[in-house]
Amino acid sequence: MTSKAATQEEYINQLPEDRKIPITKLNDLIIKHMPKGLEAGMGYGMLAYYVPKSIYPDGYHCKPFPPLPFINLASQKNFIALYHSGMYAKKELYDWFVAEYPKHCKYKLDMGKSCVRFKKMDDIPYDLIEQLLGKMTVEEWIEIYEKAIKK
Repeated sequence: MTSKAATQEEYINQLPEDRKIPITKLNDLIIKHMPKGLEAGMGYGMLAYYVPKSIYPDGYHCKPFPPLPFINLASQKNFIALYHSGMYAKKELYDWFVAEYPKHCKYKLDMGKSCVRFKKMDDIPYDLIEQLLGKMTVEEWIEIYEKAIKK
C-alpha cells in the first residue's frame, strides 16, 4: 500500500492506531542510527531513507530524478515492511540478518530478498534493526550499487 502523504509526519498520522506506535518507534530508531549521509523523507509512497543527490547526483538508475533509495518503511495491509537495499545487494549482510533474527524474536522470520515483514507488532526486533543500521556505510552502499548497475 502506497501513500500520497507528502511528509513522514503526515504518513504516520494517517496510519491505523495499532500501527502508529511501532512505525513511529521504527522511524525514530532509523533516523537516530541510520548511516551518516542518509536523509529521511518520503519515497515510493513509504517512509524513505535515501542517499541525497548532493552525495550521489546520479540518483536511482530506473528513475534518475529521485535520490538513491537505501531503506524504506511501510505499513502494509497485514504487516509492517522494512526494506533494506543493503541486504538485497550484499549476501553476507543478508546471511547475518537471517542468522541473528531467531536470537531476537520468538516468531519465524518472514522475509524476501530485502523486505522483512513484521506481522506481530509486539515482536519487532528493534535492537537487531539498530545493529543492522550500523552494518553498511553510505559509501559502501554506493560502491555496491554502482558495481551492480554497471554489469
